[in-house]
Amino acid sequence: MRIGIVGAGRIGGNAGRLFARAGHDVMFSFSRQPQKLQALADETGGRAGTPAEAAAFGDLVMLSAPWTLVDEALAQAGSLEAKIVIDTTNQFGRSGLEDLGELTAAQLNAGRMPGARYVKSFNTLTSGFQAEASQRSGDERVVLFLCGDDAEAKAIVAGLIEDAGFVPADVGGTADAGVMEAPRREGAVYGEEYREPEARAVVEALQAGEPIPPTPAY
Repeated sequence: MRIGIVGAGRIGGNAGRLFARAGHDVMFSFSRQPQKLQALADETGGRAGTPAEAAAFGDLVMLSAPWTLVDEALAQAGSLEAKIVIDTTNQFGRSGLEDLGELTAAQLNAGRMPGARYVKSFNTLTSGFQAEASQRSGDERVVLFLCGDDAEAKAIVAGLIEDAGFVPADVGGTADAGVMEAPRREGAVYGEEYREPEARAVVEALQAGEPIPPTPAY
């Protein structure tokens, strides 16, 4: 698959490495340090370009810009209509966590991308942890949660999560995203390590409208 990454910082850069390792063709974009994009391209056998080039290149686009730069990144990328978009962002503004009112961050960002096939994932764990955990196998594999309102897009993203070395766990639609969004807190999966059995219990609890089980201790 051809994957365009808009925002090649810690999360986006690391995800690009994992996708390239799995055999996908990756283009990195949106950095204030062009040499960093080229270094990532050289390291992974991928490409470096502008956000518009990455959006046009990708069968799928990953948005991994800082929250305060999301509008700028999307403006540079141009239309994402009909594109599958993985959003890795968390709502940390210049003064801390932003209050989005009744909306989840996923709902807000999906609305910023008219016509995109939006999926949120790769946002609950740090890039360093993801880099290390992607090497695990068998029952030790770590879960990456995802959500979105397009079932087919989620199935494709779930496959990419597996390619990257993780187990996918679907918490539902964008309205259900709060459980996987910042901050780290009781009753949420943000910032926590999960394996498949415990993540399955979380999904079942959410589907039943019940509190999620306590965070596992490994």
